Amino acid sequence: MGKVQTFKTEVSQLLDLMINSLYSNKDIFLRELVANAADAIDKARFESLTKPELARDWQIRLAVDKENKTLTISDNGIGMTESEVIENIGTIARSGTKAFMQEMAARQDQSTAAPDLIGQFGVGFYSAFMVAEEVTLITKKSGSDAPAVRWISKGEGSFETDTDPRTEPGTEIILKLRPTCENYLEEWKLSDIVHRYSDFIAYPIIFPHVKVNEDKTETIEDRTLNSQKAIWLRKPSEITEEEHKSFFSHLSNWGGSEYLQVIPIAAEGVQEFRALIYIPEQAPFKFLMPDLQKKGLQLYVHRVFITDECKELIPDYLRFVRGVVDSSDLPLNVSREILQENPLLLKIQKAVTTKVLSELQKMLDNDPEKYRKFFREFGKILKEGIHTDMQNGEKLKKLALFETMNSKPGELITLTDYVKTMPENQKEIYYITGESRAAVESSPALEYYRAKGFDVLFMTDPIDEWIMQSMYQFDKKNFKSIIRGEFEADEEEKKTLDEAAKKYTKLVDFLKKSLDGDVSEVRFSGRLTDSPCCLVIEGNALSPHMERLFKAMNQEIPRTKRILELNPAHPLTEALNARCEAGEEGLDRFARVLYDQALLTEGSPIPDPAAFAKNITELLLGHLKKD
Repeated sequence: MGKVQTFKTEVSQLLDLMINSLYSNKDIFLRELVANAADAIDKARFESLTKPELARDWQIRLAVDKENKTLTISDNGIGMTESEVIENIGTIARSGTKAFMQEMAARQDQSTAAPDLIGQFGVGFYSAFMVAEEVTLITKKSGSDAPAVRWISKGEGSFETDTDPRTEPGTEIILKLRPTCENYLEEWKLSDIVHRYSDFIAYPIIFPHVKVNEDKTETIEDRTLNSQKAIWLRKPSEITEEEHKSFFSHLSNWGGSEYLQVIPIAAEGVQEFRALIYIPEQAPFKFLMPDLQKKGLQLYVHRVFITDECKELIPDYLRFVRGVVDSSDLPLNVSREILQENPLLLKIQKAVTTKVLSELQKMLDNDPEKYRKFFREFGKILKEGIHTDMQNGEKLKKLALFETMNSKPGELITLTDYVKTMPENQKEIYYITGESRAAVESSPALEYYRAKGFDVLFMTDPIDEWIMQSMYQFDKKNFKSIIRGEFEADEEEKKTLDEAAKKYTKLVDFLKKSLDGDVSEVRFSGRLTDSPCCLVIEGNALSPHMERLFKAMNQEIPRTKRILELNPAHPLTEALNARCEAGEEGLDRFARVLYDQALLTEGSPIPDPAAFAKNITELLLGHLKKD
């Protein structure tokens, strides 16, 4: 008769959590037990480095007994004595792994390096009760004369221990499955879980496969369920192009898409992790649908799969990358599913982000066409970081590409290129926002800059208006919207504008009165060379482009009155002023056409298209009758 003992209070509480609510996915019990088995083998393999007689063919085995509804997970690792079983399973205050590492540190034996070990045996072990109504553990300590130990519990507050006739070192865990969990007796189910969570465990995970021969007889043959090929742990020079393609396909599941660039990372020192990051060649259709796209990298800890969507490993503006991170420092304990709260993840994110941005800069410097191909696919997303990642803001500005007034349609340049071509008398970086190149290149606001030989950035991505809130400077030069604020005229230009204001007083007063509900001010500007007028904004008011974006998202926003700027040299200015001075009646339709024309040229809808058409018809008719 074995000895019956009671679990410590905290263990009973943990069992209740484990069985009822801790994990949302019961499949991970096998991940936990396999990880523990790999941990036990790591310990035994390390011992065998100084005691060769303990070396053996390391392996983890799975077996099912459908008649008795049991699943067995066994290993030939380090095993435990009875006292270790009590310490490591009877309480969560002890950790076999932690104690082992402390022992290795105490030895201070520099001739052999202690293996990196994961988890806390006692905690991961309890996940077995999610699927088992009774758990039996049989274990024998490697290199010890102590007898094997049998441990049995139904997870109801107590456990029983006794000796066992087992003679081989290692541990065997027998799960008497709950009626609702008998699907874990199926080979396909176990194979699927191993492939998903434990494919890269360093030791073979073996299952006795029943093979039906041609003569209808059955043969049992061992089948290895895991590949044991952690591609990210190999030297980059040893990985073939086909292996990269295969692994990227496994990571992305994007259906036929290939990767554009691979980025291996090997971090050593204070924090150790390995990573393999892929920049996709193109975005899939579902990438534009937030509910369908995955964000984050796959996270492993010592080859043990944790999650395929760890958002904390990569900033949101790099969500297009695919890859895997394998950490040597992160813990595997009771809170695997809330591992994201671990501060070490932020350090990994910083290192991964720095490396990815560095590689993108190298791509831009060494293969501009390749980079432009990448940017056309993911530039809109990458630019989000300018506004959200202040630490890497300057790096991201250097990586941003834009069309400009002086560049050919579709040609993208960097801010560095823009600054290099600035004339000496240009002090600021000029830009205009809008829906498309076609929408902004006809803006009257460009006329002055075109005449002066200055270039203007065309910011036509919806994200551009938002990021400009953070784009204060580049290369110590301020950004300046050409449709915002007063025109900065030189002395000669100021003199011309002052004379125009005095000369055309009647016209300005008339337009202010006629368009009182639409514009906040009417003034003359040197911004125009060909067009009669344009609308500009001042202060922090929303740009017309931003207003249209909000309206497209059904967002209610207060209407902003803009400033109507007039071209003092345009013939229409003098002609309309003459009619105002003559006191001619019915000029309001001229004011409306002038205002609607300004709206159209900036790309904004006119408030009353029917009235605009009627006014145009009347003006044309009046002109034709005079002729």
